[in-house]
Amino acid sequence: MLDIKVKNTPINKAVVERKMKESGLKNIGTASIREIVKLVNEIETETGDKFIRMEMGVPGLMPPEIGTNAEIEALKKGVASKYPMIDGVPQLKDEIVKFVKNFLNIEVDRNGCIPTVGSMQGGFATFLMTSKLSKTKNKTLFIDPGFPVQKQQCDVLDLKYETFDVYNYRGEALRGKLEEYLSTGEIATILYSNPNNPSWICFTDTELKIIGEMANKYDVIVVEDLAYFAMDFRKDYSKPGEPPYQPTVANYTDNWILLISSSKSFSYAGQRIGMLVISDKLYKKEYPALGEKFGNPLFGYNMIYKILYSLSSGTAHSAQYGLYAMLKAENEGTYNFVDDIKIYGKRAAVMKKLFTDNGFKIVYDKDEDKPLADGFYFTISYPGFTGDELIEALIYYGISAISLKITGSKRLEGIRACVSQTSEDQFADLEYRLKKFHEHHSA
Repeated sequence: MLDIKVKNTPINKAVVERKMKESGLKNIGTASIREIVKLVNEIETETGDKFIRMEMGVPGLMPPEIGTNAEIEALKKGVASKYPMIDGVPQLKDEIVKFVKNFLNIEVDRNGCIPTVGSMQGGFATFLMTSKLSKTKNKTLFIDPGFPVQKQQCDVLDLKYETFDVYNYRGEALRGKLEEYLSTGEIATILYSNPNNPSWICFTDTELKIIGEMANKYDVIVVEDLAYFAMDFRKDYSKPGEPPYQPTVANYTDNWILLISSSKSFSYAGQRIGMLVISDKLYKKEYPALGEKFGNPLFGYNMIYKILYSLSSGTAHSAQYGLYAMLKAENEGTYNFVDDIKIYGKRAAVMKKLFTDNGFKIVYDKDEDKPLADGFYFTISYPGFTGDELIEALIYYGISAISLKITGSKRLEGIRACVSQTSEDQFADLEYRLKKFHEHHSA
């Protein structure tokens, strides 16, 4: 446990120390997101002090009534008593096709547009599926930093993976780094998020083209996690059918799977519904190993009727109607989902300044040569602290976050901050606590 010598911290020192000890966590700084949530909840309950909660990427906005009203209507019509089709409600599949065309400018057949129980299930299904395609190509390559739970999914499935921190391999340098891993012949899939959780870096078209070209060269499937769809607010991706479009590797290869979440962009996390979109070429691709195991060699068929069927027998019926209604409104231009979520970028700009004004530094700060966008996450460090130590120390000041170490980052001095749960009326409190921290810890 970190030795905090300061007595007059904003949160009662004795309570924090006791709760940390009771948690059983050997290192608070390497605790999982949910473990930090549990610890902070217990401290808040005992002290009555409200934390600046930056540890968990929870949407901080109300869900669109377009979606919730459509779900209510569907429930009134009795869909709760019926199993949905495993590959999705037909009208939802059609709107996913339009959405992908309107906002990514990519054409895909409705067969490859499948609703899932959040992108989490889409990722889990993808790991399961791609691990069965070859006996020799059986690893996932994570371009880190990344969402820790995706590696946890691999661990649960007892699947192998490799990782590297992209910080020093932006631009053309990415090609050589990918070559290093793909040339082994062991990599089946490449996975990254764009915009990135936790660093909020956004791959440039140059980098996406490199990833696509390397996927083509080594016949590797790229899994593009679009959990924060259109949330790089430096450009307006909100106009259906008009450029600019959400950047995607699908412009440079046919070997792709997109995981499109409704949780952040549509503030619909509680309904656990996302979109798994498979390229036409990959959907129809035949793998002898699948034929031997399942009696059918087709990738798309097995993804739906073997993998997804085994996991949940379909996605919640009413949630599909909610997503359908939102996508329909977005495709028709009657609802602008990006307008609703721009608040995250505004919060980030204010919060980043509060931190940097009080001695903190931004860790991941550029996309190649351009300043990073203000968005859902940012990364920070403080001189003299490792990320682990900083996570623990900030708890005494009523600020919670997670260490970059658990995301695969090699920037071990850094932590990830999420802006979604910090409302504008907490900015003054955040500023006070940061000033106290800086006062207590500056040289």
